[in-house]
Amino acid sequence: MQELNLPPFELKTLDEGGKKLIFDRFRKRYIVLTPEEWVRQHFLNWLVNHLGYPAGLLAVETSLKYGALKKRADAMVYSRTGQPLMIIECKAPTVELTQDVFDQIARYNFRFRVEFLAVTNGLIHYCCRQNPDRTTWTFMETFPGFPGLG
Repeated sequence: MQELNLPPFELKTLDEGGKKLIFDRFRKRYIVLTPEEWVRQHFLNWLVNHLGYPAGLLAVETSLKYGALKKRADAMVYSRTGQPLMIIECKAPTVELTQDVFDQIARYNFRFRVEFLAVTNGLIHYCCRQNPDRTTWTFMETFPGFPGLG
């Protein structure tokens, strides 16, 4: 897999039936290792191991409804009281982070109304914070540590 702009972490992989699997510590099972999953595992482990996010407050593939459609957010960060704080959208390293990606995560936020949105392709990472007017967003210069959320 491609080297990312994220620190390495202790990962467990195995080959099963010709497929490479990676252990997802958040779902507590092996998952098919796709380029997007490679990014998600690195990014979530960076949040936990380097920015102080409690692993127990991260959820992977959170279900949501957008109109009649059922979608899944790649990951969600919750507060200690169980309130959604951040939606995370992970893309493969080859995927450019265009306006379409930000529109996708913004649509997901109609359901959750979180304060923070994060987008990464493993090479570039963005975090936006909703402004007090609740209609606009500001790109943050650095990624917030967990105590800095809400």
